[in-house]
Amino acid sequence: MPNLFDPVTLGDLGLANRILMAPLTRGRSSSDGVPEAIKATYYAQRASAGLIISEATGISRQGLGWPKAPGLWSAAQVEAWKPIVGAVHAAGGRIIAQLWHMGRLVHPEVSGMANVSASAIAAPGQTRTGSGKHDHVVPHALAVDEIAGIVADYAKATSNALRAGFDGVQIHAANGYLIDQFLRDNSNRRDDDYGGGPENRVRFLGEVLDAVTAEAGARRTAIRFSPNGESQGVDDSDPVALFTEVARVLAGRNLAFVELREQRPDGTFGRSDVPPISPWFRKAYADALVLNGDYTPAEAKAVVAADGADAISFGRPFIANPDLARRIAAGQPLAQDNMKTWYTDGPQGYIDYPEFAAQPAAAGS
Repeated sequence: MPNLFDPVTLGDLGLANRILMAPLTRGRSSSDGVPEAIKATYYAQRASAGLIISEATGISRQGLGWPKAPGLWSAAQVEAWKPIVGAVHAAGGRIIAQLWHMGRLVHPEVSGMANVSASAIAAPGQTRTGSGKHDHVVPHALAVDEIAGIVADYAKATSNALRAGFDGVQIHAANGYLIDQFLRDNSNRRDDDYGGGPENRVRFLGEVLDAVTAEAGARRTAIRFSPNGESQGVDDSDPVALFTEVARVLAGRNLAFVELREQRPDGTFGRSDVPPISPWFRKAYADALVLNGDYTPAEAKAVVAADGADAISFGRPFIANPDLARRIAAGQPLAQDNMKTWYTDGPQGYIDYPEFAAQPAAAGS
């Protein structure tokens, strides 16, 4: 019976435990997407995770619409990532880069370019820019010949991630971003080879997988989906049919792992009444599966013990608990994070959360 604290091998990645750090957008990069040096301390503090999945990292200027998020398209970005990755390795950890294109969720004020998507349908609501929040704008629907250029951007970012020393990459195909915009039928209204039924809507995903695995190798490539319910305006009328086709595209590729972020009816950061597809997907997809979504330590232990997943990724608990894996192993209480400092600058709320042993003793103890 597998244990959450047992070693596990995911593709070519040998991990000390089955507690993964999920990607967490935290800012702390320049306006040009160059990560700040403080990230070396932040990630090294969390190196006791079996694997760190980096914060979402832009593959191109066009695809990065989050102010002060990092990128992997320029030489300056690669050089800045090298000591960060090196610090994780020196602390005994493993880290992969999450590759990100936000598609229609990019605001032109941030990128300086037109935003793009599968179809010319604006995302609902507003987004953050350097001058505050603004309504999402209608994106440019990508022409077929433009899609090839974005696939090439994924390949270049993968090559740059390896040059920076990352142990592999994860393709971000979740949360309503560009690949997800192609996958879901409410955001993809195309009538060409990239639209229509699920067998066409997965085409862009397959081309990105081909390009990324050609650079990194399949066994150092992971991918993340958010299959159940609406996410940042994208949704699908038949998620089981869609992800049956996704499972077909993934089959036989020998990827490092697939990660599913599944929302719950009582979720703390996104909610859905659509049942999770992970029990079905576990049967349909033969290779390594990682689950994410408001898991408590007890739930994570139970899911892994029942072979419902090979590992569990935790996101926000890692913000205030840099030693999360050790705390869970020891049954120690978890600290609470301060949401007000998630996206601010500097060390506050970033590298100043202490490990449990360094916490001040309670009065009377």
